[in-house]
Amino acid sequence: MARTVTRKLIESHLVSGQPRPGEEVGLVIDQTLTQDATGTLVMQELEAMGLQRAQTEVSVQYVDHNLLQTDERNAEDHAFLRSAARRYGLWFSKPGNGVSHPTHMQRFGVPGKTMVGSDSHTCAAGSLGMLALGTGGLEVAMVIAGAPLYLQMPQVWGVRLTGELPPWVSAKDVILEMLRRHGVAGGRNRVIEYHGPGLAGLSAMDRHVIANMGAELGATTTVFPADGAVSDFLRCEGRADDFVELVADPGAEYDVTDEIDLSALEPLIARPSSPDNVVPVREVVGEPVRQVVLGSSANPGLRDFAVAAAMVKGRQTDDAVSFDVNPTSREIFSDLTRMGSTFDLISAGARIHQAGCMGCIGMGQAPATGHNSLRTVPRNFPGRSGTREDAVWLCSPETAAAAALTGAITSPGALADELGMAWPELALPAQASVNPSMLEPPLPPAEAAREELVKGPNISGLPDFPPLSDVVAVPVALKVGDNVSTDEISPAGARALPYRSNIPELARFTFIGIDEEYPQRVLELRQGGGHIVVGGENYGQGSSREHAAIAPRYLGLQAVVAKSFARIHWQNLANYGVLPLEFTEPDDYESVQVDDVLRIENLRKDLPSGTELTMVNETGEQRYRLCHRLSQRQVDAVLAGGRIPLLARHES
Repeated sequence: MARTVTRKLIESHLVSGQPRPGEEVGLVIDQTLTQDATGTLVMQELEAMGLQRAQTEVSVQYVDHNLLQTDERNAEDHAFLRSAARRYGLWFSKPGNGVSHPTHMQRFGVPGKTMVGSDSHTCAAGSLGMLALGTGGLEVAMVIAGAPLYLQMPQVWGVRLTGELPPWVSAKDVILEMLRRHGVAGGRNRVIEYHGPGLAGLSAMDRHVIANMGAELGATTTVFPADGAVSDFLRCEGRADDFVELVADPGAEYDVTDEIDLSALEPLIARPSSPDNVVPVREVVGEPVRQVVLGSSANPGLRDFAVAAAMVKGRQTDDAVSFDVNPTSREIFSDLTRMGSTFDLISAGARIHQAGCMGCIGMGQAPATGHNSLRTVPRNFPGRSGTREDAVWLCSPETAAAAALTGAITSPGALADELGMAWPELALPAQASVNPSMLEPPLPPAEAAREELVKGPNISGLPDFPPLSDVVAVPVALKVGDNVSTDEISPAGARALPYRSNIPELARFTFIGIDEEYPQRVLELRQGGGHIVVGGENYGQGSSREHAAIAPRYLGLQAVVAKSFARIHWQNLANYGVLPLEFTEPDDYESVQVDDVLRIENLRKDLPSGTELTMVNETGEQRYRLCHRLSQRQVDAVLAGGRIPLLARHES
């Protein structure tokens, strides 16, 4: 049978199950990626497991999110992470080395390999012909310890690309077109595999842009073939020997299909405050702009910075605009400087920041309330920028640079015509400024075994959670609508992010963007058995941060009843003993109100024996049919209070 790239990757790593859509499969994982915003919990989980040494081929701990050392807490996290990497046999990438995804692509990505990361944008590595999945941190910890990754086999969605991108249109416009067509839930339970003749005009870093924001479609991951573009990239990185060709067989068939004519695309932009609120740039021309942010894992390539630098070269950005540039790795910053493009950006008025996530995660560069911020980042969920009432738009580097020059949303092609600006012919270096010594390799086993974990006062332990009760009869503390993101459940930004290693403190920020009183109110309910949250469609979209599961659990959350769940958050809830249930009849969602007491009985018998449950609304005197999609392995974890208590029980 002719096979897709996705099927080749899965079958070559399959250890359990059958790769049929909807069935649970177990996969051997070759590499892992953790970053500082989620990695501290991963390292605490490894400690709780008693791990001696990483069992993967390559595991790397990056520090890229929480770089603003405004007090001692971030520095304490960084010291802890380095000590844990040394203790458990991981590579360590210190602050300033760059965003994890492009840095990993440059130094460690290998076609044909599998990877999981405690960051939802880990799927960016699919640009190299890898099967790379964002997961919760506990999944990553289990993989580091040698366990397979378990997931429900997705459909394979083949997207055929034809044509060639016109001037002033780039890879960001391709993924914005996908979001315009299909929305933030369009890729759920699917792997997106790009193929077709249009691939010939997309570099490996162009593909990274598209693969990265597959997470915004809700996709399990994104896959590209490993072809000549990937070979060229690895050669530029001094790793030509790592190239392995991996392409779909002629005649390979896909479960779902779509097609994009690249030559027909135009500049696109996502309006506030969702990545799928996409319109052509020409429809919003003239909207005033006060901030432009260039960089992030969504537009990380040297080309993305160089094209903006070429556009502003010899010109001045608008007086009212803060033009903020986040280089995405030391290597890219070095090459940008070697080309002279850093000088062009600075001379035009750009502010150069650290190589890292920075404004994308709300760590600095928060925009002014009531003023538009254009960003090349992947997400514009409400408040993610660090400003509660923000107005963040997502666009390409070309559209961002045009707005920086004019102070308003501007079509880059129209601006080029007005200024007589030719399409930049970029002379990118054939050999990157590779510096392998910036990464600290794993210690030898004997030396690692003597390494002590460095824990400052802000590093707390993991909370202990009891097993799930046979009867849950608790009030609804919060009811939310569709597409609630993990940013809204457990916010990022400079206020909350320094507490990533301190769950009791971080819990004080839970849901405050939706309901400021939630943390205090549910703490009072915790003594009476806890509470339930009711959600709409695609509950928990966005970041993979398991804090969005563990912090509400700490506050007494027993179950979430929703119309549907985003994949990673659904898994994280089960991992921490929170029961994720779905309405069988979506209209039942409308009849549940805050403060209604919901009762579910016989959980310890009914959960393992089937997928349907009955919930009684004791306040409204109604009965609802619910279902769950948990495997027996996940049911065991939920009943035990989470996967860590389940492991402890098996080991005792």
